[in-house]
Amino acid sequence: MMAIHTKNLPVSLLLLLIAASSTLCSANNVNVSPKSKEKVSFRERKRIERERAIKFANLKASGQDDVSMTKEAAELRSYELRKKKKKGLFRRKEASLAQVLFPGVSPEEYNDNEPIPAFVELVDSQKTQLPFQYYDLPTCKEPHDAIQRRFRQRKNLGSRLMGYKLRMSPYSFPTKVNKGCTPLCFVEVGDKKLNWLRKLIDRQYRIHLTLDKLPVLMRSKELNYAMRGFPIGFKAHKASTGLEHDEYYFFNHLKFTITYREEPNEFEGVRIIGFDVHPVSIRHDFGTVEDEQKFDQLHGGAEVDQRAIEKVHGEPLSTCNQDFAPRNDPETYLSLSGDFTQPMMNVKSTKFMYSYEVHWQETDIPWSDRWDVYLVGSPDDEIHYFAIINSLMIVVFLTGAVAVIMIRTLKKDITGYNELQTIEEAQEETGWKLVHGDVFRPPQSYPMLLCVLVGSGAQIGSAFFATLFASMLRMLNPIKKGQALTAVVVLYVFCGVIGGYVSARLYKFCDAKAWKRNTIATALAFPAVIVSMFMVLNIFLRIVGAATAVSFLTVFFIFLLWGCVATPLVFVGSYFGYRADKIEVPTKTNQIARFIPEVPYYAAPPISNMIAGMLPFGSVCIELFFIMSALWLHQLYYIMGFLLAVVAILGATCAQVSCVMCYLQLCVEDHRWWWKSFFNCASAGVYLFLYSIWFLASKLELVGILPVMVYLTYMSMISLAFSLFCGTVGYLSCFWFTRRIYGAVKVD
Repeated sequence: MMAIHTKNLPVSLLLLLIAASSTLCSANNVNVSPKSKEKVSFRERKRIERERAIKFANLKASGQDDVSMTKEAAELRSYELRKKKKKGLFRRKEASLAQVLFPGVSPEEYNDNEPIPAFVELVDSQKTQLPFQYYDLPTCKEPHDAIQRRFRQRKNLGSRLMGYKLRMSPYSFPTKVNKGCTPLCFVEVGDKKLNWLRKLIDRQYRIHLTLDKLPVLMRSKELNYAMRGFPIGFKAHKASTGLEHDEYYFFNHLKFTITYREEPNEFEGVRIIGFDVHPVSIRHDFGTVEDEQKFDQLHGGAEVDQRAIEKVHGEPLSTCNQDFAPRNDPETYLSLSGDFTQPMMNVKSTKFMYSYEVHWQETDIPWSDRWDVYLVGSPDDEIHYFAIINSLMIVVFLTGAVAVIMIRTLKKDITGYNELQTIEEAQEETGWKLVHGDVFRPPQSYPMLLCVLVGSGAQIGSAFFATLFASMLRMLNPIKKGQALTAVVVLYVFCGVIGGYVSARLYKFCDAKAWKRNTIATALAFPAVIVSMFMVLNIFLRIVGAATAVSFLTVFFIFLLWGCVATPLVFVGSYFGYRADKIEVPTKTNQIARFIPEVPYYAAPPISNMIAGMLPFGSVCIELFFIMSALWLHQLYYIMGFLLAVVAILGATCAQVSCVMCYLQLCVEDHRWWWKSFFNCASAGVYLFLYSIWFLASKLELVGILPVMVYLTYMSMISLAFSLFCGTVGYLSCFWFTRRIYGAVKVD
């Protein structure tokens, strides 16, 4: 998952990072006027900010890390993340990251010796998009203990599609109970599993655990880094080992450190503040060959304890007991022996034992600040402000262009057209008014397809806006896996009413008669494409055993949701759309279409479409980088307010680009604006797909054909949805624009 890495910044740069502080000066006892009192308060606040900036700059320069659980590191983290710890868009109030990331989530308290369940998540890698389940690895058996009610999470459609399953880890964590080296289980790994483990290590797969909903961290105070999850093992180059080939070593011992806080005056029990792990590779000493043969009865992941070992071995293991703490030593690394260049030849099975130890440490860090370390090193929120400013500049530019057209050009043209007095003057008119008898002529080519695409785009846009509003209203909890994806799917289904209504009204305007076919196409077209791509991809995921491979039951539920809910809702929307009055236009359509003059190649499709699509894509390209990083680099993305603002700016950009391009097209007496208005903005999806290819080549390090295919398939789906949304906004804006300008002209 996301790697968090921090670098030492120069003192001069840190001095520039002065922002609003939550520290307020104490009330002044001197009687002064309110105005002067505010002035003193402002100066005092600035003085405190400067002192804090100098203090933390010196602390950073002295080599203080910002990832450990010390008081100084926590203060430094809080200062670096001060801009993220604010809520609101205009009047930003101080808040903790727990309130910003997971609003409404309350802390859990645990009593002494109370067992705290730890859960395993997906085993994934940034080099592939093929996660696996933890228990697919050669590891200990899954515990059969029932999950307590307060720790259960209801399964949803999104979590099933993403492959998330709530499964308990084989490790036990009684509250405030320290454990020395504790044997967990014995496992014998065959040749196939050995080679698979080597491939996972070579592709940098990481194991993820959660305790009290807190992801496990692998951090180093000396190197000043923190990273979620821990690797399966590591690869040693032959130059460092002296062997003829690279060697692979497996982490079979885990050192857990659980940081907690007790505050009897505030709450009862213990609150979990940190969950760290330090993996160790150690070849446990089973004793003599006879003792090793006796251990065969404990193979297969059976749980063992010290008493079972003493019964077989006669005494505790020398490499794992309460008085010995395993550590990483090249002399005792657990090797996955065999030549990886010849994966299935001369490879012996390997026996090893899983073990772990647990240490509890008390801290003064509050529960609300336990998420700070997970965002250290992430981009500052000011970058998102810059993204919005960049988008607003494009909108301002286009608004100016539209204003010039609407206020100056159109006003002058309309005034001139309305003042024509003679037939001779009317015959000399030029420009966009000449096509008033053809501008509302329904599209002659594929009108049903156009209506279906616009209806699908309206459905997608409505579902996406509804999801963002639900996120802003805190109706979606980010801590629940798959809830956002579930909301998108469910809201898309219910927004079928909107898609059916829009498609039906436009199809009725085109004077078409096959309304049943149009309604069925609106209900099936876009979902059929997405489901078909997903099903083909799911076959390959099922073959390799990826965790994201969807079961038959989930696929059946998707078809049930599609056929029994989404399609009827589209028919309901179409029913009201066909019953509504036909859209009225200000001019009559001539019986014979007007001849269209030839235009330069750069003003004709597809070049004009690609030129127009640059601006909508440019308005979101900066924010798009953070969204892509969240999707494919497993970084946290929580600023839904920014995303909603960017999407609104995208819609405004599409509308204005469409109006400008439509006006320029009508000025050259080209009245066929229907399809062109759609593709002028829909071409932004092409740029999105090209951007995804650049992101793949420059930011991702995918290994293998299937991971690349997974990435390109999902980005194709996203680009298609993006195109339909932008094209729909452009089409509807053009329709409104033409009705407005021709409604202001006197036409005989």
